[in-house]
Amino acid sequence: MSEIALIVIDVQNDFCPGGALAVSDGDAVVPVANRLMQRFDHVVLTQDWHPADHSSFAANNPGHDPFSLIDMPYGPQVLWPVHCVQGSKGAAFHNDLETDRANLIIRKGYRSEIDSYSAFFENDHTTTTGLAGYLRERAVEHLIMVGLATDFCVRFSAVDAARLGFRVTLLEDGCRAIDLDGSLAAARAELAEHGITVTTSDAI
Repeated sequence: MSEIALIVIDVQNDFCPGGALAVSDGDAVVPVANRLMQRFDHVVLTQDWHPADHSSFAANNPGHDPFSLIDMPYGPQVLWPVHCVQGSKGAAFHNDLETDRANLIIRKGYRSEIDSYSAFFENDHTTTTGLAGYLRERAVEHLIMVGLATDFCVRFSAVDAARLGFRVTLLEDGCRAIDLDGSLAAARAELAEHGITVTTSDAI
């Protein structure tokens, strides 16, 4: 019998109001995630976990501003404000997120030389996090995704999951977007292209 898992992506202080890379209304996803976590036996949280010298930080690329684009060995890379530094308050999960319900926490972006949006792969689309194997060993075939931000880490996680053969449902009321230079529209188009269901939590 196939199983369903809830994947809660990067609901951390730095992505919530007042954080270093705050997503507008980002903390609104917390009650949605908490409510959903009570319904599923398989719950996975992801956590951005960057060293201070991370190559995706604009501060570590002199002459480049936050949100500018540079070429890295693995392709184009947005340069971000310093955020989710290992062990910092900003990297911690939002205080109201009920993390005790999680069976697994996947930390990503901890290698200085490469960023990692997806819960499944780093941005080279080759280096894995091990999440796919974990889910398959538990007979999980359907993933429900919520978190931050819709157009970056949620988008990349959902698309990678679909490419790996999982059925994916993204719940819009449990996500919020950055919408950087049309990134939200691009994300919606890519989600549709990969057959990912986009709905709301009251529909599941």
